[in-house]
Amino acid sequence: MSLSSTSIRSVVRWFSFRLKESVLALDTRESESQIFVTSAYSKKSIPTTTNTSTPKRPEFPLQCIEGINVTQGCPRTYPNTHDPANPSRPSNLTCPSYFRWIHEDLRPWKETGITRDMIERAHMTANFKLFIVDGKAYIEKYRQSVQSRDMFTLWGILQLLRVYPGRLPDLELIFSCGDLPVIPSKKFRGPNANPPPSFHYCGDEGSLDIVFPDWSFWGWPETNIKPWGSLLQIIKEGNKRTKWEDRVPYAYWKGNPTVARTRMDLLKCNVSDKNDWNTHLYIQNWKQESKHGFKDSNLENQCKHSNFVLYKIYIEGNAWSVSEKYILACDSMTLYVRPRYYDFFTRGMEPLQHFWPIRDNSKCTSLKFAVEWGNNHKDKVKAIGEAASNFIQEDLKMDYVYDYMFHVLNEYAKLLKFKPTIPPNAVELCSEKMACPATGTWKKFMVESMVKSPSDELPCTLPPPYDPLALRDLLERKANSTRQVEAWENEYWQSIDKKQ
Repeated sequence: MSLSSTSIRSVVRWFSFRLKESVLALDTRESESQIFVTSAYSKKSIPTTTNTSTPKRPEFPLQCIEGINVTQGCPRTYPNTHDPANPSRPSNLTCPSYFRWIHEDLRPWKETGITRDMIERAHMTANFKLFIVDGKAYIEKYRQSVQSRDMFTLWGILQLLRVYPGRLPDLELIFSCGDLPVIPSKKFRGPNANPPPSFHYCGDEGSLDIVFPDWSFWGWPETNIKPWGSLLQIIKEGNKRTKWEDRVPYAYWKGNPTVARTRMDLLKCNVSDKNDWNTHLYIQNWKQESKHGFKDSNLENQCKHSNFVLYKIYIEGNAWSVSEKYILACDSMTLYVRPRYYDFFTRGMEPLQHFWPIRDNSKCTSLKFAVEWGNNHKDKVKAIGEAASNFIQEDLKMDYVYDYMFHVLNEYAKLLKFKPTIPPNAVELCSEKMACPATGTWKKFMVESMVKSPSDELPCTLPPPYDPLALRDLLERKANSTRQVEAWENEYWQSIDKKQ
């Protein structure tokens, strides 16, 4: 069911209702007041020639209208075109390699293009339809998402429009905010299959979902996880506080095991009186954490805890897990339980370079061997942990998150075979309509992640698609690395059996 009113008041009421509903469901005990301090958006870590005489770009903070029964509108003062101070930058800055997967995700529509009928066939599993016309965003709401996923996904898209105002072409898309992919490839085979395009947070080998950054990059209020831009810097500083040589040689995991059978299976690997699998596993109870103000689940502190261990375990939940980027950023070597799903950036990582692969059908013995091997090869453990941290710190900073969003939407728009138009039921969205009626942690995170000025630079240059042979070689190299680890593991346990 879509929003039935085109009035501005209707969308304010909808977001106000969603916020009140979320607050009632989970009281985060955060102050409703917040100073607007977000700085101008710029890729500061990228070397550029700076003209010191260039005046500072004006900033555009929230313009909230106060009062009872006042309708919040969308100010027209924000620039509607992108005029970067460094327009030549893309000539020498190519996007990270995982951007090449954009071409693969859109390949099902490369020959046919995308028709409006294809998009309409995807709405049965969608949470909302997004329209971008003349640089402005409009939505039709179909169904409520889990918690505030839809809200912070839309918030992220609105910030993209502020990073690169007027640069995206007109487009129309469907978005699904659930855990699992929604477009099974087996239903759409052959030259005339015409699969419906649907954006989503993850994919797998059996799906055709177009992968997009998840909501947590702009904050996850229900679990008190801060926006990625500020949290990434905190993690980076935390990594410097503990000497790598002082870390404890065991594997650590903390999470909610009830969301997936594979996690319940992982708990069998916990240290006990009978077995020591070199792991320390802890159960995360989010309801209890919320009652105690998330004192024991703060990601900043968890990353500090992981700085005292050499190994940290990543394992999927119901689908991919948001925890992935936080685990990889913490400098410990990630023990990566064989995943089924991928998000937008993980296809840029490789076994033995960014993580150590763990079998999903024999977790305990695989984890035991990984720690034993690592304790005898600490120089390699350190190199893998640092490579993962560098990948996350450099290739997954918010600059590139926005660039990925821009390129996947831009390439998608090129495939449209029709001119997007604003339907009667669509409602315009802007930062003011979302953030001004918000309260508590929801408002705090929106303000913290808000872009206040257009980027000084153009997006990075999208690399070309993979050559079929190069893609095959890449996938084979990854598979060979995993097989090598499994061979070492088999040899280790065979030698143990011979001694007994």
